[in-house]
Amino acid sequence: MEDESLKTKNRQLIAKLLIGTVLMFGFGFALVPLYDVMCKTLGINGKTNDVAVVQPTKMKIDQSRTIRVQFMAHVSNGMPWKFAPKVSHMDVHPGQIIQTAFLANNFSSDALVGQAVPSVSPGQGATYFNKIECFCFHQQPLSAQADAEMPLIFYIEPDIPDSIHTLTLSYTLYNITDKAEPQLVKTSSSAHVKDEPTQGANL
Repeated sequence: MEDESLKTKNRQLIAKLLIGTVLMFGFGFALVPLYDVMCKTLGINGKTNDVAVVQPTKMKIDQSRTIRVQFMAHVSNGMPWKFAPKVSHMDVHPGQIIQTAFLANNFSSDALVGQAVPSVSPGQGATYFNKIECFCFHQQPLSAQADAEMPLIFYIEPDIPDSIHTLTLSYTLYNITDKAEPQLVKTSSSAHVKDEPTQGANL
């Protein structure tokens, strides 16, 4: 009887442990969408707009404030590209339309397609950082040994909190050649910014 009672207790313990394990995994998976929803609501995840915004026509430039925007570029492992901002930083006024660019070079012997994923820090500043034009909106095909100048036009909303004095815009470039449309792989990038980066350009 004692052996049978011990076996019953062991089976119950194992069942409880299995249920606990399943619940822990389920809670872990639930955290991901919950975290995304919370970050999206609070604007703390550093994600910027993934589609172009319409250039504002009546927005006033706040000449009394200056925010330093730092630019950073990273290349994912195994991506044979050089990728860097044309300038390391700019001092801009909220409400000012800014034009700059990032430079890419495919030093491999094959045509490749890249995709840049942006983020802004501090995360709460991402809500106020708007891109009118950005190479990150599109897949970027680049022929072997070719280079490209990829445009970025943005503005910072005038109501950005006074506590934010610096924003860092960072791009990570990924190799998506295997997932890209076949015609893109055969097409070299022709995106170039004709004008030099201009602070306060009224585009």
